[in-house]
Amino acid sequence: MAEVDHEETFEGADAGASQTFPMQCSALRKNGHVVLKGRPCKIVEMSTSKTGKHGHAKVHLVGIDLFTGKKYEDICPSTHNMSVPVVNRQDYQLVSIDDKYLSLMDDSGETREDLKLPDTDVGREIEEKYEKDEPFMITVMKAMGEEMCVGVKSAKD
Repeated sequence: MAEVDHEETFEGADAGASQTFPMQCSALRKNGHVVLKGRPCKIVEMSTSKTGKHGHAKVHLVGIDLFTGKKYEDICPSTHNMSVPVVNRQDYQLVSIDDKYLSLMDDSGETREDLKLPDTDVGREIEEKYEKDEPFMITVMKAMGEEMCVGVKSAKD
């Protein structure tokens, strides 16, 4: 029998850290984060209900989507694992706004120009401060491959 040379290739392997990690439902806390209906959410309400003689306690979760503000709910047994998104926040200095895209610089002097000005109150505040030439920092939140400007704070030197 002839020997066949098998070559394996792995497409799209990510060497970085995972975007979520498992946590037991009973260990989740209000103001923490959880993935509900496939979206990264902040937990705004949590209640545990005791069930019958042989049932499990159930946890009722209410979360607000980190990026859209949409409300999601889910109920899961307290012993089950839920996905928790890895949420990172980073502050940037605004360099300029060009065609609704932000030019941002981090602490190490690296610049990025891939973030769009959000169509939110934060976006309007960024535009106002930029037009007034005020020094300020923009907080960018990243979770599950999405990024968005979520806050503005004055740069006090």
